[in-house]
Amino acid sequence: MHISEGVLSGPVIISGAAAALAGTAVGLRKLDYEQMVHVAILASAFFVASLIHVNIGPASTHLVLNGIVGLILGFSAFPAIMTALILQAVLFGFGGLTTLGVNVVIMAAPAVAVHYLFLPLVGKSARMTYLAGAMAGGFAVLLSSILMAASLWMTDQDFLVTSRLIVLANIPVMIIEGIVSGFCLAFLVKVYPEIVPGKTLKQ
Repeated sequence: MHISEGVLSGPVIISGAAAALAGTAVGLRKLDYEQMVHVAILASAFFVASLIHVNIGPASTHLVLNGIVGLILGFSAFPAIMTALILQAVLFGFGGLTTLGVNVVIMAAPAVAVHYLFLPLVGKSARMTYLAGAMAGGFAVLLSSILMAASLWMTDQDFLVTSRLIVLANIPVMIIEGIVSGFCLAFLVKVYPEIVPGKTLKQ
């Protein structure tokens, strides 16, 4: 779910860069440095999951995992996702450096949103933990696809059809992402509850 270089307008690129820098600054300030290992692990998972791409016009889609990254890290998802996207742009040419800020916002802003929406459900029971992960995974992809569509539309209203296609094409990804994220979160909370501070799984 990257926007390629040469697609977005200057104002959208500048606005995205400013928002990404602000979010990353907040994320670094909130980062508990005792959790650096968790941040590194989740950034790596995001990096690997994002390597398999399906092109949709000027953009692409893939398994994301930004829901589970955000659910666990909160605002620290911004520096984690930014690091992964920089490496993807430099090493593989996914997205690009000029669109980096917009791509970071597309991925990290929904991650932060699901943290505050669904973290309170984690640990209440095994079922609620799974549902929290599933809803976070699916909803994060939905928000990301909407933000991507909005970025294209704000660049040029001729992208309206493409923007609608992006949202529709990501519906299967939302479902798969929800299932995968639900199982991952339930497993992590059961075997390694320290990764979600203050959360343990009730049987």
